[in-house]
Amino acid sequence: MPTDAIALSSIIPIVKYGRKMATCISIHRLSLPKSLHSKSITPHYDHVNLRRGWLVRASNNNKQRLIEQEDKINESEAEAEEPGVSGMIEEFMSRDNSAILSACIVGLFTGISVVVFNILVHDIRAFSWDGIADRGASWLREEPLETRWKRVVLVPTCGGVIVSLLNMLRSSLQGTTDQRSISSLNAVLEPVLKTIAACVTLGTGNSLGPEGPSVEIGASIGKGVGTVFDKGAQRSLSLRAAGSAAGISSGFNAAVAGCFFAVESVLWPSPSDSSLSLTNTTSMVILSAVIASVISEVGLGSEPAFTVPGYDFRSPSELPLYLLLGILCGLVSVSLSRCTSFMLESVVNVQKTVGMPKTFFPVLGGLTVGLVALAYPEILYWGFQNVDTLLESGPFVEGLSVELEVQLVVIKILITSLCRASGLVGGYYAPSLFIGAATGMAYGKIMGFLIAQSNPIFHLSILEVASPQAYGLVGMAATLAGVCQVPLTAVLLLFELTQDYRIVIPLLGAVGTSSWITSGQSRRREFVDTKKPKDGDTLTTSKNASNDTSICEIESSLCLDYFDDDVTELANLITVSQTMRTKYVTLLMSTSLKEAVVLMLAEKQSCAVITDDDGVLIGLLTLDDIQLFSKLSLDKTRRYEDLMVSEICGSNKQSCQISLSVTPNMSLYSAQTLMDKHGLSQVPVISNDLEGRRGHPVGLLDRECIKVASTLLFLTSTFEKR
Repeated sequence: MPTDAIALSSIIPIVKYGRKMATCISIHRLSLPKSLHSKSITPHYDHVNLRRGWLVRASNNNKQRLIEQEDKINESEAEAEEPGVSGMIEEFMSRDNSAILSACIVGLFTGISVVVFNILVHDIRAFSWDGIADRGASWLREEPLETRWKRVVLVPTCGGVIVSLLNMLRSSLQGTTDQRSISSLNAVLEPVLKTIAACVTLGTGNSLGPEGPSVEIGASIGKGVGTVFDKGAQRSLSLRAAGSAAGISSGFNAAVAGCFFAVESVLWPSPSDSSLSLTNTTSMVILSAVIASVISEVGLGSEPAFTVPGYDFRSPSELPLYLLLGILCGLVSVSLSRCTSFMLESVVNVQKTVGMPKTFFPVLGGLTVGLVALAYPEILYWGFQNVDTLLESGPFVEGLSVELEVQLVVIKILITSLCRASGLVGGYYAPSLFIGAATGMAYGKIMGFLIAQSNPIFHLSILEVASPQAYGLVGMAATLAGVCQVPLTAVLLLFELTQDYRIVIPLLGAVGTSSWITSGQSRRREFVDTKKPKDGDTLTTSKNASNDTSICEIESSLCLDYFDDDVTELANLITVSQTMRTKYVTLLMSTSLKEAVVLMLAEKQSCAVITDDDGVLIGLLTLDDIQLFSKLSLDKTRRYEDLMVSEICGSNKQSCQISLSVTPNMSLYSAQTLMDKHGLSQVPVISNDLEGRRGHPVGLLDRECIKVASTLLFLTSTFEKR
């Protein structure tokens, strides 16, 4: 087979494999045929020095900054003569034992904090809704509208006002110019203010949940303990996982589910280097979860979060019905994720077009909750008593009609998304369980009615179905797994609450189906959103609302960044120009696809910069663009050497588009934050002011560059502390 006839599908994997071998700092150029040494490649050479552990470029612009920073380091070294807490502890015990001790401390303080948090929420709710029976918001339906409308509207609105004030206070802290003041104040006040805002949000009935703040509390405590104990990267990650597990286990009084939550939400998605050994992480997570669960049981009682109703399973022939329920819950989960994305984008658009202050949105969210609660009081957060009402598990509880349950699913999705987008503080666990319970109960009642109508005709015992409560319980787990992408946690949580092995098989079927549907939708949205261009300035800091997998995190608190707090200050001093990839492939629209692929293969690059004849950046060609063109192309007979880059870019609106670009003088931390918000793997670096020209590419910044820089900065921070 001739070389130029190699199939495109066989070249792309080679480029991807070669991409993994590339490094961010290159000082030589691969030898290529003379025909390829043309304007299509712009060679750049990068000379990097390592000075006192810093990743720096030998340029006159940074000399003064380095001198000033070294003076600060010398001053801090002179002050830090006494050993830290970890040093004194490790004098009496080994490093592994000190890690176990730190995990126990995390579990203890998380359990106490979550108990205090829940008590505060209960007290605020009792104060706000004084005189209203504490048996679920459905009781409000029994009251005349004239006697309840003021309180139902004003209480959530006042909650939004208080949250707005707290958000303003948090913003003022983040706007402090003194970097040391930021790190010291935020480390203490930021989690406290978030927790208070969550207490007010939930206590006034706004439609979010307490589990997200509980996880936030645990993760913050784990982070703080890790700072005090002066741990390394993997130990800090282990402590965050331990804190997250403690938050869930104390919130639901379910230690096993808390452990698996830490694995699914913290350890598996972590961007940490896989070569780092997470020694003792399992023991740390288990001990932290158990201690927090015990503290929660002592402080809040041993009763489960919600009452498990009486239910039964008739026969294995019902399994297809549970699979259908899983599909339905998956679609409901996708609807909640899409609605949240839409609400977030709408808030950003309103803020840009109308100029409405950001602090006004929590008030608007609380007001909307109050107005909707006049017709649907069940949407108010009232602990899990509203879930008990849906499951018909409480005493003297009348079941809701199928029509009302379906309406509650739709209304709860809309209101929960609005609360999250408006800036109110809370999690998605409780709303997901409510939506799942309503979905399962409505589905169970409908299926029971249809099969009951057909069974007298066929007289088959296998057509008997379980009670709607069984479908309600399974629907809760399936929706939770779909929305928050924690299938194992959802299964084990419900299994711990029911303590019935019979529920496992239908539960696994429904949860697996729901997770499969939502994960497929998330991957498809991630690909589209990565290629979607954003309006306005390329350096916009608006949050990408399409990140569906993060909606269960309270303000992305569990999105573990490449930079920890210890190295954030260093990352703010390092610029993009010092870490960007300066050796990259540059193409023209008239370049053939064959030449583009060969160049990308030779340079081991997964993308290429597209410029016009004047060298101005106009696009970014990636392997995903080529693969998408190959799938969507109607003419399968054309050879890829006859195709042009312009045809690839013109085949789809999202192809070759640039949704974000950065400048060389931007700090590395700011660039990485923008990439995270927009969900990008690489961004072009354009000149900000080069001989009066603007928009000329000078480099590429990708995840590999950031990872290398973060590793070096972490090592720098570690050595400077010694």
